[in-house]
Amino acid sequence: MVKITDVARHANVSPSTVSYALSGKRPISPETRRRIEDSIRELGYRPHAGARSLANGRSQVIGLVLPLRKGIHLPVVMQFVTSVLTAAREHDHDVLLLTQNEGEEGIERVARSAMADAFVVMDVEMEDRRLPLLRTLDRPCVLIGFPSEPAGLTCVDLDFAGAGEACVEHLAALGHRTLALVGSPPEVYVRGTGFARRVAAGFTAAAGRLGLSASVHPCPETPAAARAMAEQLLHEQPGLSGVVIHNEPITQPLIAAFQAMGLRVPEDVSVAAICPDETAEQAAVPITSVSIPSSEIGTRAVELLMAKLAGRDDVPETTVLPAALTPRITTAPPPSGTP
Repeated sequence: MVKITDVARHANVSPSTVSYALSGKRPISPETRRRIEDSIRELGYRPHAGARSLANGRSQVIGLVLPLRKGIHLPVVMQFVTSVLTAAREHDHDVLLLTQNEGEEGIERVARSAMADAFVVMDVEMEDRRLPLLRTLDRPCVLIGFPSEPAGLTCVDLDFAGAGEACVEHLAALGHRTLALVGSPPEVYVRGTGFARRVAAGFTAAAGRLGLSASVHPCPETPAAARAMAEQLLHEQPGLSGVVIHNEPITQPLIAAFQAMGLRVPEDVSVAAICPDETAEQAAVPITSVSIPSSEIGTRAVELLMAKLAGRDDVPETTVLPAALTPRITTAPPPSGTP
């Protein structure tokens, strides 16, 4: 491993001069700085993280706040986490993952100990109890998700209300008049999680605007729950011809349940989903869907955070990624004679 003494010897300067060049604590002549920088590049020297932190007063660490609570679908969540990790490394930062449901106490503990320079906060609720602290924290933060009152915060997310609306508008354009949203697990709604509430709000608003019959059904994320939901929907809504799913683990099981009951997709019932593209594309029958762009959202969150750490005053408070629906095989006009 290349040491600072190796750089000093190669550049024909003292180790303390190399240290001053890296920290900026003392002026170095342009010629000397150039020799040191050339030696660093040629030798592949990387400053020790601890020494670098002492030099610039920063830990070079981002705290990623992700309480792992019931109803969270880990495969999708990990797509967000991976994108944050990747983007952070591109900016020479590491990520400290806070997974305990500690609320503001966990964020305050990490901030007070200077273990992280800034925070990305996930699983945002409409009335999130972490918000008062985040608004007054002396470290930058970016939320992946929107609370009911985002003023004074920096937030980025998919337009989930628009996603619900896009699915309804697509099905309505095909001629469907009776729809159902099969949503996230009940506990996600009880917590007031922003993305789930917004999908339901967008779905309901679009159905009302278009004069459709529509209902919203939270659903546990198990195959048995999917089967029970299919039976419930057909019992309660005999004219049902279009279903929107916002619950990735039951997307395939719910389609299979309809088929087991003798219904063809899309000839008898059309299905659209709000899910990652790979879920829709790799299904046995490719699913019409609004994509959840987890990679882009995570990357945007880190970029916004880096801009805030740099002291830029042009960082937008809200960044909303538009919802885009991709029609595939699971949606078609309803059967003739459907009310």
